[in-house]
Amino acid sequence: MSHIEAAPGSSLSAHRRGRELAEATDGRVVDVLVVGLGATGAGAALDAAARGLDVVAVDAHDLAFGTSRWSSKLIHGGLRYLASAQFDVAHESAVERGVLMTRTAPHLVAAQPFVLPLTPLVSRAQASLAWAGFRAGDMLRLAARTPRQVLPAPRRLSATEARHLAPSVRASGLRGGLLSWDGKVTDDARLVTALARTAAGHGARVLTRVRALELTGSGARIRDELTGEEGEIRARAVINAAGVWAGALADGIRIRPSRGTHLVLRSERLGTLPAGLHIPIPGETNRFVLVLPQGDGRVYVGLTDEPVDGGIPDVPEVPETDIGFLLDVLGSVLDVPVSRDEVVGAFAGLRPLLDTSAPDGPDGAEARTSDISRRHAVLTSPDGVTTVVGGKLTTYRRMAQDAVDAATEARGLRVGPSPTATLPLVGAAAPGRLRALSAPRHLVRRYGTEAVAVHALAAADPALDEPVLPGHPVTRAELLWAVRHEGALDESDLLDRRTRIGLVPQDRTEVLPIAREILEQATPVHP
Repeated sequence: MSHIEAAPGSSLSAHRRGRELAEATDGRVVDVLVVGLGATGAGAALDAAARGLDVVAVDAHDLAFGTSRWSSKLIHGGLRYLASAQFDVAHESAVERGVLMTRTAPHLVAAQPFVLPLTPLVSRAQASLAWAGFRAGDMLRLAARTPRQVLPAPRRLSATEARHLAPSVRASGLRGGLLSWDGKVTDDARLVTALARTAAGHGARVLTRVRALELTGSGARIRDELTGEEGEIRARAVINAAGVWAGALADGIRIRPSRGTHLVLRSERLGTLPAGLHIPIPGETNRFVLVLPQGDGRVYVGLTDEPVDGGIPDVPEVPETDIGFLLDVLGSVLDVPVSRDEVVGAFAGLRPLLDTSAPDGPDGAEARTSDISRRHAVLTSPDGVTTVVGGKLTTYRRMAQDAVDAATEARGLRVGPSPTATLPLVGAAAPGRLRALSAPRHLVRRYGTEAVAVHALAAADPALDEPVLPGHPVTRAELLWAVRHEGALDESDLLDRRTRIGLVPQDRTEVLPIAREILEQATPVHP
């Protein structure tokens, strides 16, 4: 593929997995074992490895298999937490958003404009409250020292300006809009992939399809899900970052999952959307349905906040009640409401909220999951397992740092401070350098500086430059890159996490043969 390659030492592949799994289970004692490879787990692996520790990180499935791939793709500045007086959470969110946008992942996280249409359903008092919130959010930006050129100021819009940015909004009675800005990640699963590969570049052994059967403070009994073989990974410190499954691996952890559902629509259904939408939920003072254009021919509409009881499924199902709720709120502002048969896909994620409340609220009523704090918690069990739960995608880095701090302190490991606030992820570069790259813009937004290498694959073989799906930007070269460098082992890895094609079942079925062909033809890379 010419001299252009992936970031040194960062490539994940089936060959590397096999070699490093054998090393991890050969009886040696590593410094840190991390269980779970969502954003927090991959972030913890990177944090520990970047401090010079010997790290193994495992996941029963794949990178970003759980909650980390089901987000709104937003990197929130913490505005909603101001309304509930969670000032520390709000400030932490704004700081971490700034870290991602300016230092660690400016190729993946950029500013996203939103319009709140001032329809007849939004009273002047509600509009004033929302405007005050947006101004407070801008003060959070300032306190976090995120430059104005990175996140523009909120402003009021005339009805004409609001319709220009949101042409599908009903014109009748529209008296203007409120424009605000937040962070948006190109793809949450790609952020996790970048974290895992950056950790690998610092020497971490990143092992997917390795299930932790039992955890103790000195390691884990594990099973290779590809072969069924069991073994043991011995470690001086153990971090449980298994998200909604964390309670099954550590005693005393009670998770109260909350389901967040999104709909997937074709972009043409809502027309050109230069901005996303904030749509107030009737009867709520601080909750909105979001309309989120993705730039790949799709739009997401979300999200709900519903408690989930019972067992935790591998892939959460989307109930029709959630779909109906989102369509109703969306329809309240559109010229032509979206019908059920125009929903081409839907996905739901389970937030791993730590339940510290009494089982029942007043009069035996359970507290709403929307009322549970989004603060993260780091808890160390009597046998020495450190568990990190709660939080959200935006603050993964701080969660990871706190988990490594707690785990190393509990086990007496001497380490320096975390360097991850200034450590660029694979593909990161200053905006000027990214703009100067000789690669298509859609590749730069997904791969950063490595876009040149992905593009070189396609240039070397024109067949790889073909989109895998009409109207969708992903090419065969990207699937091949995912197998060679991003640890994709099967079709689901390719279609559901390295790309988001699988969010639309019809598209997934169409591309499945191509994914199988790429997996069969991919030449193994032995990093």
